Amino acid sequence: MPATLPQQLVAEFTGTFLLIFTVGCNVLSQTQVWAGVSIACVLMVAIYAFGGVSGANFNPAVSFALGLTKTLGGKEEVGMEWKQAGIYMGVQLFAASLAGMCYYALFGHGFVLSPAKGFGVGSAGICELVYTFMLCFVVLNVAVAKGKKGNDYYGLAIGFVIVAGAYGAGPISGGCFNPAVAFGVATGSMDLSSFGVFLWYTLFELIGATLAAVFFKVVRPWEFEGNNADAKNPSQSAILTSEFLGTYILVLTVGLNVLAKSPAAAFSIGASLTCMIYALGDVSGAHFNPAVTLAISIYGAGKDVALYMLVQIAGAIVAALTYVYIHFGESFPLGPGVGHTWTQVSIAEVVFTFVLCLIVLCTAVCKETTNPTMNGLAIGSCVTVGGFAIGSISGGSLNPAVSVGIAAAQILNGGFFFKALLYSAFEFAGAAAAAGVVMVTHSKAKKDEAALPQ
Repeated sequence: MPATLPQQLVAEFTGTFLLIFTVGCNVLSQTQVWAGVSIACVLMVAIYAFGGVSGANFNPAVSFALGLTKTLGGKEEVGMEWKQAGIYMGVQLFAASLAGMCYYALFGHGFVLSPAKGFGVGSAGICELVYTFMLCFVVLNVAVAKGKKGNDYYGLAIGFVIVAGAYGAGPISGGCFNPAVAFGVATGSMDLSSFGVFLWYTLFELIGATLAAVFFKVVRPWEFEGNNADAKNPSQSAILTSEFLGTYILVLTVGLNVLAKSPAAAFSIGASLTCMIYALGDVSGAHFNPAVTLAISIYGAGKDVALYMLVQIAGAIVAALTYVYIHFGESFPLGPGVGHTWTQVSIAEVVFTFVLCLIVLCTAVCKETTNPTMNGLAIGSCVTVGGFAIGSISGGSLNPAVSVGIAAAQILNGGFFFKALLYSAFEFAGAAAAAGVVMVTHSKAKKDEAALPQ
């Protein structure tokens, strides 16, 4: 039996309150490394607790995206009527204000909502826009799309967006990605200036939510009325848009984490990959990496290889220009870490790109071992593994698109693009080796089964 409106509102109130209260406690306790994980986890567990009751929005931007999705023609149960969305938003803001006052009472003080020192509303606003877009887009793709109903990973995918955004964008904007968070922080600050920032943040967050609804329709037109698109055969535009968006989010997260000197960069970057794989794996295969595309092609399950790679490179370059803009022209070089050589870089990039491509093929492509529930986490974790293991040696790129994006941005500050070509050669070598191993250990894909990983 569907939940009644009062049940839904109690669920939305409870989840939103817990989210904002956890945010405040982490900030005021000065949790240096694990705050992003703590906040992501409370969101994840609350989603699993209340997803079947209210849909577990806990965020006015998510409710706004759902309302806009319905306005754009979302089919039955795809999206939300504006009346319900408006009620949800009111309850979420009320819960946020109470949470802000509660953590103020607990600690005896709050904190001011504002961009970090050295950054303005422009840089902070872009961060809020992009990661609110990511959050709403992942929600729509893993929890709203009718074709994805019944999956077990939706809470993990949505919660991990906070891990992705908190460590790179958080040091710039504070990492709200949610008007309720911004409102709760403003209320708990007892500072009128915070409410002005709340309004600016909300504007950027609602723009991100709008873009999420629009791109949801682009990549999943079959979820909308009056469209005869086939979910089992996505159009080329849907596929290439998916590859662009996934690569863009991945490379932007790389750049922001590196420039922020994040202590959890590899985990944040791996989380961004996990989220976007779960969101778009059944549309494009969620490669987001020319080396992955090459490995799948060698194995015999790829198609449109050149187009995939071109779009991935384009997404990477746009992302690199974005993080350079946010950081006022600052970039970082591609190359051996301090005290390391190109020989060490070559070994590191070959081996851990091999690991990444091996896991992609085994968990998302090969029919004997494919695992739609766990493949996103497994593949994303390869980036976490490689980032921590060889980050000090090569930076842990593991992806020609990442390498090209970093090198392209560094050209603006006197860098050399040839380094991206060297990295790409190492990464393609690792991809080819992975495909060779899997062709030995697993059944080879038939040419007429050019299936994309799901």
